[in-house]
Amino acid sequence: MDTADERPRWATKIAVLLREDLAPWQALNVTSFLVSGITASEPGLVGEPYEDADGTGYLPMIRQPVLVLAGTGELLRTARTRALERDLTPAVFTAELFSTPGDVQNRAAVKAVAGTELDLVGLAVHGPRNAVDKVVKGARMHP
Repeated sequence: MDTADERPRWATKIAVLLREDLAPWQALNVTSFLVSGITASEPGLVGEPYEDADGTGYLPMIRQPVLVLAGTGELLRTARTRALERDLTPAVFTAELFSTPGDVQNRAAVKAVAGTELDLVGLAVHGPRNAVDKVVKGARMHP
């Protein structure tokens, strides 16, 4: 368990890779959706609830940093392949999801397209640090 005085060194890493041409609102929206997939599949990533000095409670958050990176559409396709080759299940967001009205339609839009043909605008992975580094190799920090 972490103490207040120690800075944790995480054995795992969370990385979000966004297509570099997204509008700011799109990048934020895609990041939120993708990270929700990571936290839903890995409950241990979420810490304890917060509380201020007045006793007001706040929701818990992810326990470790999330790297947000940018790259080309081609890099996103490559990252998807690299993740699958390393037995990491990515969260994906495709361009079509900007125009669907909800969760059921989102899943249907992804299911309608072969994996190698997905028009990826975002991808997130969680796993061992070195594996995640290899998945997102070639990406740069998001501006």
